[in-house]
Amino acid sequence: MIYLDNSATTMPHEEVVETFTRASTSYFGNPSSLHKLGGHAAALLEKARAKAGEFLEAKQQHVVFTSGATESNNLAVQGTAYARQSRGKHLVISSLEHPSILESAAYLERQGFEVTRVPPHTNGEVTVSSIEKALRKDTILVSLMHVNNETGAIMPIEAVGRMLKQYPTVHFHVDAVQAIGKIPVSFQQSGADSLSLSAHKIHGLKGTGLLLYRDTRHIMPLLFGGGQEAGARAGTENPAGAAAAVKALRLAVENQVEHAAHMRELNVQLEAFFASRPEVVINSPAERAPHILNVSCPGRMAETIVHALEEKDIYISTTSACSSKTSNESSVLKEMGADQAVAESAVRISLSGLTTAAEVHSFIEAWEQTVPQVAAAKGAGT
Repeated sequence: MIYLDNSATTMPHEEVVETFTRASTSYFGNPSSLHKLGGHAAALLEKARAKAGEFLEAKQQHVVFTSGATESNNLAVQGTAYARQSRGKHLVISSLEHPSILESAAYLERQGFEVTRVPPHTNGEVTVSSIEKALRKDTILVSLMHVNNETGAIMPIEAVGRMLKQYPTVHFHVDAVQAIGKIPVSFQQSGADSLSLSAHKIHGLKGTGLLLYRDTRHIMPLLFGGGQEAGARAGTENPAGAAAAVKALRLAVENQVEHAAHMRELNVQLEAFFASRPEVVINSPAERAPHILNVSCPGRMAETIVHALEEKDIYISTTSACSSKTSNESSVLKEMGADQAVAESAVRISLSGLTTAAEVHSFIEAWEQTVPQVAAAKGAGT
């Protein structure tokens, strides 16, 4: 098997699984219980929280453990909007955001909020000036992903953060899911007020994630109950999941430089190959995260290409995994100005630090043998 869909999910690292298994059996107490088993579980949870802050240059009290990036993004966007609505009801997001941001914003619109969606340039980047132009006196939140999950385009997070310091009533949220482990991520340097991560994108386990939030006293929770996670997220805490998520985070941060250089080398090889293919259009910008390359084969359907390669036990994807089953075209590429033929034939190859040169070579051979023979889509070119 050659797995090149690491932006959708990654294979859990052996050390992460071991951490989860050990913590699940040794620290099974409820962290809110008063007896010593609860105390041991609570201590493990807080140790994980402190380590997460250390790896991301944040304070321990900034770390909220969640079920993943979708919950983190929903909590950051909706929780901030509801908590700040007395100051204004206007939100600014990019039109390229993950569905968990886009749908949260759409839901808030139905509740009476207003949302400005800032489009990207043709290279997929959302500029600082375009964000600033969208601001209004009643703007309370700006949300921008760090790395686009389809094209790998890197957004100017730190520059946006510096600009927003001039607007102290605006909360700045960053979706850093596709950035961690690929490019440097620092809560301190980003200028963000909140930042979301997901463990299963960095060889961790599904169902675990983090939200860094500068002051959880100023967020409206979406889940109500026992007031866990400093009141930001009710529900019995998951110490084993938190410990495993932080183990994945540690491995991602410690190996980031080495793995990023390795992925960059493989990515450049793939780009050179695709640049020589007459059937291929390269959609990712030259300046991109090292793990993603997005290409199209106009006249062919993306899902047909995916399944043709799957028959050779090679796995890539079409659009974002969270929307690939509901849409036949890439909304991200459409926002970038791509035509229909390019948007509906786009596929994403996404690497990890564990991807080998031999696997990329085999993928290239399989593409040459398979994709040119894939039948043109019905109605293509008409």
